[in-house]
Amino acid sequence: MYRFTSKPAWTLVELKKGEAAPEAYEALETPVKPADIVSRALARIEYRTLTLLARVEQAVAQGPSDVVIARPPNDLPALLRTADQLLTFSRLEAGERASVWRCECGTRYAVPVSLMRPVSIRCERCGRTLDLDPLRVVEHSHLADPLMAEVNAYRKAVADVFREAMARGWPVLVSKADQAG
Repeated sequence: MYRFTSKPAWTLVELKKGEAAPEAYEALETPVKPADIVSRALARIEYRTLTLLARVEQAVAQGPSDVVIARPPNDLPALLRTADQLLTFSRLEAGERASVWRCECGTRYAVPVSLMRPVSIRCERCGRTLDLDPLRVVEHSHLADPLMAEVNAYRKAVADVFREAMARGWPVLVSKADQAG
């Protein structure tokens, strides 16, 4: 289990005696997920000639705490390519397309597009009749198994941290996380 964080570069150096810390900041962090989710999410993603997972394991082996794996501006192109790969794999493995309707009570119903035909059903929560008409679709979504949905959510979170860190000009650090969140 690994946690990616990003914070301003000035936080990585010790302040001299009597020096005041610059302005406050809010660090960017990925959620902590179980090892199987992290390994599935990062396994085929490339970062600087290795897989991202291999790079992370290599970096974590160097030190007990946060280790810098990317520092702008030199690592900007590589990290943005990695973020693009994370999002691409997320889209490719998103699952079957589905149309989504909502009942007046807020209950969400998703039906695979391949099974689409107009039909009426009773809402499980409030009992109202809901018309599942292809012309009244509220949104489109993807139906994926729960494990793959969690893997893809983690990929998106990592990509968001990478992109935001590079936009702010902050280094990206990785550390070994103790427990799942």
